[in-house]
Amino acid sequence: MAKPIVVTDDTFDQEVKDGLTIVDFWAEWCGPCKMIAPILEELAEEYDGRLKVLKLDVDENPKTAMRFRVMSIPTVILFKNGEPVEVIIGAQPKRNFVARIEKHLPKA
Repeated sequence: MAKPIVVTDDTFDQEVKDGLTIVDFWAEWCGPCKMIAPILEELAEEYDGRLKVLKLDVDENPKTAMRFRVMSIPTVILFKNGEPVEVIIGAQPKRNFVARIEKHLPKA
């Protein structure tokens, strides 16, 4: 069963460099972050092998959050081969995440 991968300032670049990756910038005290956590877990399972799901705690890893100008959380950024291609700010329904992901997946 695929699960989101916890990343840090030190491991971030290595994890996002290849393929399609979605990163949840979150913090333990953030209520809306906790609301979308189950959605990201579902996405990790449903898109296993086609999408990597990462979680970065902004309190413990401020360098990466600052680098991508994360001003409010939750912020979810979709990366394609290391480059940000979509930014989703705030708690959203699952269908909004799916629509953004599907735009960037290779067509079958």
